[in-house]
Amino acid sequence: MADGEAVSSGAQAGGPAAPAGYWAPGSHILWRYRENGGRHFHIARPVTVVRDDADLLAVWMAPGTECVKPVLADGTPVHLEPLGSRYTKPRTVQRDRWFGTGVLKLARPGDPWSVWLFWDPGWVFKNWYVNLEEPLTRWEGGVDSEDHFLDITVQPDRSWHWRDEDEFAQAQRDRLVDAGLAEQVRRAGRAAVEVIRAWGPPFSDGWEQWRPDPSWPVPSLPGDWDRTPAHVSP
Repeated sequence: MADGEAVSSGAQAGGPAAPAGYWAPGSHILWRYRENGGRHFHIARPVTVVRDDADLLAVWMAPGTECVKPVLADGTPVHLEPLGSRYTKPRTVQRDRWFGTGVLKLARPGDPWSVWLFWDPGWVFKNWYVNLEEPLTRWEGGVDSEDHFLDITVQPDRSWHWRDEDEFAQAQRDRLVDAGLAEQVRRAGRAAVEVIRAWGPPFSDGWEQWRPDPSWPVPSLPGDWDRTPAHVSP
């Protein structure tokens, strides 16, 4: 894909991302996360734009998408490392593919979280996942953020519970999250819980009934997935 074509000039479905304005449905962009406590990107996922406007960015990560993920320097998956040393051992990144069902990701501009929808095989809705994170910044090739460890899962019956509280605590012990950021994350989590309890958007918007366009190709991971954006915006 070539970069630099604005939506206003007619971005094609499955085509280049837009440096200004909004991306057209079917456009391919990158959804990336920076490493905690560093400047480099360690997660990069090519996604297809479902909707992009002043109220919401919705993207689809299809099954089989080639992604970049962090691993320990010896190739061990991060989640297999004991929590006490998980964030201090040297790391690298590797390419892998997203197996299983796809994921629909929803983010409202300025929110310190995004909401992900998961399905079991056969499009049986499984749950919403609230990923607490730095508000997304936009650039010509996609959106960037930094994960904040603490998460929330929301079940179809509207019950919810915190996730990864142990990882959030360990990140503080390892000084990846300082006291000020920890309080910001807790505040963001409480705000997200209020939205859940009120059953506000996007939970009330019926996204669990959404299905991807079957004609959409699976986006490719560009060779320069870790490039530094020339310009960023909220």
